This record gives sequence, structure tokens and C-alpha cells, in this order.
Amino acid sequence: MPDVGIIYNDSKPTACTIAEELQQQLNARGWGVRLATSQSGLLGYSNPDSVICHTPVESLVPRGFDRDLRWAIVLGGDGTVLAAARQLAPIGVPMLTVNTGHLGFLAEAYLDTLPAAVEQLCASEYSLEERTMMEVKVLRRELIRWAALSLNEMALHREPLTSMCHFEVAIGKHVPVDIAADGVIVSTPTGSTAYSLSSGGPVVTPDVPVFQLVPICPHSLASRALVFANREPMTIFPATPERLMMVVDGNAGCYVWPEDRVLIQRSRYSAKFIRLQPNEFFRVLREKLGWGLPHVAKPSAPDPS
Repeated sequence: MPDVGIIYNDSKPTACTIAEELQQQLNARGWGVRLATSQSGLLGYSNPDSVICHTPVESLVPRGFDRDLRWAIVLGGDGTVLAAARQLAPIGVPMLTVNTGHLGFLAEAYLDTLPAAVEQLCASEYSLEERTMMEVKVLRRELIRWAALSLNEMALHREPLTSMCHFEVAIGKHVPVDIAADGVIVSTPTGSTAYSLSSGGPVVTPDVPVFQLVPICPHSLASRALVFANREPMTIFPATPERLMMVVDGNAGCYVWPEDRVLIQRSRYSAKFIRLQPNEFFRVLREKLGWGLPHVAKPSAPDPS
């Protein structure tokens, strides 16, 4: 049998224990298992004193992982899934996400359903869903100062987030626009249910080929979220004299200076999710975020008489 992979969050004891047990179970079935933590997918924050400090996307693939892997099981919360997406996307390996965290919005299975999920995996009874990823680069002239692969979003704002910034945003060949806000978020459809949603952006179903730009607390009633085709690159020029902070997927980032620009475009890599049942996105929205629940009127107060 071909080899499979397991990526786990080594800061969670439960994930560590399950990873070891899974490895033994799969070995007993005749599968070769390659084990890795999610650490290499957590890019961290760059050194502001360094001219160039970014890691090539292809080097994030865990040691021993390659295109020959049939699939990988990811054990952790949503942060672990975001990291694992960076690790697996360059080699095109699909992942089954198993929640050992809290919300688990990106989870396909849970610990109590894991035995049945493994049976389906081993029997190849599953489908694949591809999710678009973004490539985010910080450029100074033509020099790449920092780069990251993103499944959710990029947020650019002042540090600390206490005052208004100015941004010039150019999408494709369209005329640049000016935005005055505390910051801006650029998200994928997957990221539309994360920070972008909290900032007033719309929910976008995963199959729509778009990105969205969401101003954070804009200083204008006319500045609202913009959804645009992801075939067009976006460039953001900071028009603020102080340095700004850029955060990608909540676990990686760098400083952006006035002489820099941020280039965002669709990545040639995508995240491949294993689905054990027909993917019903609205069901996930309802179960995780309470979207579309029926309104139930409060009962009338009892008659005091």
C-alpha cells in the first residue's frame, strides 16, 4: 500500500496521543505512515531589522512528505488546518481535517467519529473539494521582502490598531482607489467566514472564484466590502508615513513600510479537503455560526391575574 501522512498540533496533548495511536492502527493495516507536526506551516513574524526574511512556500513541506502520499490526516484546530494547508498544497496531497480544538469550522471529522472516518479513508470512500489560496508578497521595488501562502486572509493595519490609515488599492488594470480606515482585509472565500466576517464582509461560498476587500472601520459611509474576480492581482500601497503591520491567517506576519507595496494574487496551489459526506456549506454555517436558524418568538409573559 502507498504511504499516508499525519500532521498534528504538538502543543495539544490530545492531538499527540491520537497521532501515535493512528500511526499504530494504520501500520497494522499495512499502510506506511509519515508523521509531522504543523510547526513548519506556522510562519511566525519576521524580524523588522532584516531586509529579507521570508521562507519559500515549497520549503514548508514536512521532511519525508511528497506527492506519493495518498492522503494526510490533520489533527488540531482551525489554526492547525491553516498551517497544514501551507505544508500540503505544494505537493497536492488532500487532507482529512479532524478537530481537537474549539470551533473547528474547517473540520470534517471529530474524535468520536474518527474510527468511522478512517474506515472510509482506507476504503477510498470520499470526495475531494479544492479551496483557492492566495499568494501574499511584500515588495520593495522588485525585491521580495516577505511572502506567504494564505488560505484565509491578509490583514494590514497600524500597530497598535488605534488610528486611521490611508491605502491606495489597485485591482488589475482598474483605476486605483483610496481607502481611509483602521486597516484592510483581503480574504478568500474560505476566509470570508473568519476575520472578514467579523469586520462586516459578506459570506462567500467556497466555489466562487473571487477575493474580497473589506475595510476595517472605514472613515466613510461609502467604503464597503468589495468582491472581485480572483484572476486579477491586487496591489496595496500604504499611504501612511508610519510602518504598518501585516498578518496572514492569524499566525504569520511582517512590518510594511511606506516604501513597500503588498501584492496579492491567486496562488497556483490549492488546498484539497477530503469530504466524507456531500459538502453542505449552509449546514456548516448553521451549525457553527447560527446562520439561517428560524426565528422563534419569546413566550408571552404569564397573566399576573
